[in-house]
Amino acid sequence: MIRTGMLTNRSKVVVKKEMNFWERMYLPAILSGVVITIKHLLRRKATIKFPEQKREISKVWRGQHVLKRDEHGAERCTACGLCAVACPAEAITMTAAERKKGDEGLFREEKYASVYEINMLRCIFCGLCEEACPKEAIFLTDRIVSTDYERHGFIYGKDKLVEAVDKRIDVTVRQTPEVLEFKKHKLLSHNR
Repeated sequence: MIRTGMLTNRSKVVVKKEMNFWERMYLPAILSGVVITIKHLLRRKATIKFPEQKREISKVWRGQHVLKRDEHGAERCTACGLCAVACPAEAITMTAAERKKGDEGLFREEKYASVYEINMLRCIFCGLCEEACPKEAIFLTDRIVSTDYERHGFIYGKDKLVEAVDKRIDVTVRQTPEVLEFKKHKLLSHNR
């Protein structure tokens, strides 16, 4: 019998139980380890072969960003900077510029983002940028961010972010029913 806790003036009686023959042989412990190993061998594999097989992704999964265009093909982003301010990881940087005469079809407003970059190494895919955008210009899609071996490959500029005019990306699953109902009211200045 051993008493512990002399420093705290609290004592606890610890009884050292003698092991029987089978416990001294460690046979029950070895057999339980073998049983656990066999159970894991018979389970379905958790891994998949990624390029050939693709895992099913949730509808609201947040993947690579996209800068949307309006129905006429002009960029929606007006470089207001609200997405950059809302980003907790400070992953978004942009430079604003004034639209030149003749570029009315390219940019929706007088001010546009001449440089728009997202550092994908810093991005935490929280979706606050799309919530902060008043023009519905940026959305997170269901596309997986591609991998690279160099850091500079993860700085996504407008060349990777702006959607193509002929290949639109559907983001209606990212919009709540309240937002879709709000967009039906064409009298509001946001929806014009």
